[in-house]
Amino acid sequence: MQDLRSNKTHDEMRQGEALVYLPDSVMLSGRRFYIESYGCAMNFADSEVVASILQEEGYASTTETHLADLILINTCSIREKAEDRVRKRLTEFRQLKKQRPGLVVGVLGCMAERLKAAFLVEEKLVDIVVGPDAYRSLPGLIEGASGGQKAVNVLLSREETYADIAPIRLNSNGVSAFVSIMRGCNNMCSFCVVPFTRGRERSRDAASIIDECRTLFNDGYREVTLLGQNVDSYHWIDERQNVTVTFAHLLEKVAAVSPLLRVRFSTSHPKDITDDVLYSMAAFKNICNYIHLPVQSGSTRVLQMMNRTYSREWYLAKVERIREILPDCGISTDMIAGFCTETEADHQDSLSLMQKCRYDLAYLYFYSERPGTLAARRFQDDVPLEVKKRRLQELVNLYREHSLLSMQRDLGKLFTVLVEGDSKKNENELFGRADNNKVVVFSKENYKKGDYVQVRITSCTAGTLLGKAEMV
Repeated sequence: MQDLRSNKTHDEMRQGEALVYLPDSVMLSGRRFYIESYGCAMNFADSEVVASILQEEGYASTTETHLADLILINTCSIREKAEDRVRKRLTEFRQLKKQRPGLVVGVLGCMAERLKAAFLVEEKLVDIVVGPDAYRSLPGLIEGASGGQKAVNVLLSREETYADIAPIRLNSNGVSAFVSIMRGCNNMCSFCVVPFTRGRERSRDAASIIDECRTLFNDGYREVTLLGQNVDSYHWIDERQNVTVTFAHLLEKVAAVSPLLRVRFSTSHPKDITDDVLYSMAAFKNICNYIHLPVQSGSTRVLQMMNRTYSREWYLAKVERIREILPDCGISTDMIAGFCTETEADHQDSLSLMQKCRYDLAYLYFYSERPGTLAARRFQDDVPLEVKKRRLQELVNLYREHSLLSMQRDLGKLFTVLVEGDSKKNENELFGRADNNKVVVFSKENYKKGDYVQVRITSCTAGTLLGKAEMV
């Protein structure tokens, strides 16, 4: 997740900070495992499922690779840079394996499905390759690999949601947690590899989601983020009660767990978010006023090539509708610079769309062709790298202007802030997030992690609100 106090691009955040280590735990047996996660929030959530499966097999976790009997990397294929970094880490682990022949090294996630042959046979970097839908098979694959047998399972499923597995929270602050509500994606965006690495869309049993959220609240968590590649297309039929649960219904059910449980969600596809969702957000104070609404391009021509199924005008109307129903809603986006055939006029369309929307947060990166995608098969990656980088920088510069203006608009306002921990820069300060997802820093006084605090905003930077706690 991005630190809102930084001005890094989406790509930099993915490569620089999307890394999780398991905390040390009490030994359950002689076996230990170590796991790193790269990429999106879905990968982090998946690693928590993997940790639960391994714990059931008697494994304990370690933060030290030299103590591990099993090393796993949960990978991301969204960017070439991510794959390069994973390969570098696997090369390091191969050297460690030469010193400890019994060590088992495995790759999980999106790269596992896409590069199984390269990892196992050509580059000989790993012993196990496991796709996102095959984590239940890990114990058997590990056993085979321990006996010297290369093991792979990258089969995609139309049913697997891991609904019955209680995730083990990794690197948790004890306040916020991810809850996966669905898997896969049915949107065939031409630039995206996810439908090929995570399979078709399927929704998780609503009752299991509510139970997980209730358990988290009873365990002291005060915020959940409902995760899916496209949460607004969540659709579950409760055959026992003959009721269809939509995403709007699910939001309300989770919010009803407790008014003290904040509810966030990610990600929304512009074509699927409905007025029902917006009205549910308006009706429940604990559903946060923040929507991540990726646009990808401001040019209708490019959007059609991307197979985004909406036009520039349609997207702008959706943003206007959100602000009509939720005037104080924070809105963020994704934007790609230099997609295939993008012209200067297309790029100017993206800049002008950003001017109109004035996003509170933007994840910006230049186009990186991913093998196997529709774009790789249909279009030529014909925008020179230096042009991509220049266009990206122009998007970043504009976003930074808007981010500062967005922060300045909140000066003098009073926000309810959920404290997530100590400030990284000052041990006498705490940080948390306001309802609109902005990071707020204020003096610690007698407050602690997990508290809700009323904070009056007194100053700001381009990425952080600074304030003073008030008694209300």
